[in-house]
Amino acid sequence: MPHTPSSETPAVRRRAVLAAAATVAAAPALAGLAAAPVSAAPRGKRLRALPGGGDLGPNVLVFDPSTPDIQARLDAVFRQQEAAQFDTGRHALLFRPGTYHGLNAQLGFYTSIAGLGLSPDDTTINGDVTVDAGWFGGNATQNFWRSAENLALVPVSGTNRWAVAQAAPFRRMHIRGGLNLAPSGYGWASGGYIADSRIEGEIGPYSQQQWYTRDSAIGSWLNGVWNMVFSGVEGAPAQSFPNPPYTTLDTTPVSREKPFLYVDGAGAFRVFLPAKRTNARGVTWGNGTPRGSSLPLSRFYVAKPGVTAATLNQALAQGLNLLLTPGIYHLDRPIQVNRADTVVLGLGYATLIPDNGVTALKVADVDGVRLASFLVDAGPVNSSVLLEVGPSGASRDHSANPTTVQDVFVRIGGAGAGKATTSMVINNRHTIVDHTWVWRADHGEGVGWETNRADYGVVVNGHDVLATGLFVEHFNKYDVQWNGQRGRTIFFQNEKAYDAPSQAAIQNGSVKGYAAYKVGAAVTAHEGWGLGSYCYYNVDPTIVQHHGFAAPNVPGVKFHDLLVVSLGGQGQYEHVINDLGAPTSGTSTVPSTVVSYP
Repeated sequence: MPHTPSSETPAVRRRAVLAAAATVAAAPALAGLAAAPVSAAPRGKRLRALPGGGDLGPNVLVFDPSTPDIQARLDAVFRQQEAAQFDTGRHALLFRPGTYHGLNAQLGFYTSIAGLGLSPDDTTINGDVTVDAGWFGGNATQNFWRSAENLALVPVSGTNRWAVAQAAPFRRMHIRGGLNLAPSGYGWASGGYIADSRIEGEIGPYSQQQWYTRDSAIGSWLNGVWNMVFSGVEGAPAQSFPNPPYTTLDTTPVSREKPFLYVDGAGAFRVFLPAKRTNARGVTWGNGTPRGSSLPLSRFYVAKPGVTAATLNQALAQGLNLLLTPGIYHLDRPIQVNRADTVVLGLGYATLIPDNGVTALKVADVDGVRLASFLVDAGPVNSSVLLEVGPSGASRDHSANPTTVQDVFVRIGGAGAGKATTSMVINNRHTIVDHTWVWRADHGEGVGWETNRADYGVVVNGHDVLATGLFVEHFNKYDVQWNGQRGRTIFFQNEKAYDAPSQAAIQNGSVKGYAAYKVGAAVTAHEGWGLGSYCYYNVDPTIVQHHGFAAPNVPGVKFHDLLVVSLGGQGQYEHVINDLGAPTSGTSTVPSTVVSYP
């Protein structure tokens, strides 16, 4: 996360689950409990079929307009989660369609809020959904792991406040007013991501240093600091990088919105699966039923914390999808997604922790898998890979029905000791990575140059992969290494690892430091728009980073609107990309930019 980091190391607190959650006056999510066919069991044993559907557990609060004391219940969750950066609490706040009055849903860590209609306008809150930074002295750079989705808001003051950093998506929201992305004191802020949303008034980023907005409609946009990127946004400011620093694409090449939970006319829970769009622009909702399909909850295994990886894999083998309710899931083997069109959807930032050095989740070389809204937290034994989308050598064409990885976040350290050689590997062709934050922790517990060692953030080997909203930070070597052909990235935000102990520790052969984003030497076609890398070498401020970006110098490899920044002169860059671009210097935190490469 950009800006001067905090020296505070939050203690990991273990708190009981919010007692009020168990008594909320709301209907549990019951669905047909239909059992799928039993799969063949190993060694001749026959496993009992797992049921689909079921209740969503105590950490999912479901409200309707007649629910009493909604504000008190929202406040109770916020009191627990406001400063609980590395705690184990996980919560989802779900609102059935209707109109709600006088609410202010303040969101803390690991809290998601969502409406349960097919359209955001089905669920209207006359009030606010607020993220601010009072817990951290007005500094919003650590407001991670929370989300707002599928709601219409009529803000009390006319403007809603959403002062977030990374891993805080704002999806399918209709703001009948303005949106302020800065904390109340206009202190440091480092985000963020908006998709499939309509903001009727002005969006004011103020102190936000970078932001990506995709496939939305906005009234106007106030200002920019370093890196403001728009694709498929009606009302977006015109292309003008670097002054103002706006990178604007008229459309998004390919997009498919994230799956979401909703209730049908009978009040039963279903999961909507939005359709793929090409050359997308504007929101997917607002003119009748959105394009896509839906599944009843009976087609999902509703997982609760404590379930084993073997049970999750049995459910997948039966043909069920996975709905991960809020909580922590320890895995002694990978979750193996082998079936085309499988959905793995988390609520309240359900968190997967691989034990004994295993990979948390693997996807086969199949069509249409949807991974969404969960966190992968590295365990203390080094994992070679935490998330693997497609096996090594995957080669099938998935252009008609790609895999999507959306709001899937990866963390190494912070909540405790964690190690992983590579966080995320994308081997499947045509995969869409739509908003991820892959983070080697720079604060919290279990943090140090070798303590939470993680050499690579995201490695892309598959061809024709698209990343929309790529946040990858603090890795010991390359943050992003892209080996596949015809890859595209729209928006990239990076910081190099703060804690490099010396120039020698980051030396990459004859090159000073590892690039934040490296395109492999054999790649002949690649394109990126709106990419930034920042350094803050506070352990050894004399460190020099040769460049933020490295790529072959061939006509088919193109970049638009690149920047590097030295934060307060703590380390410097010699160039922006390869040997191109002016060096950073001094302590003034002024970006060095390259508008076009080559």
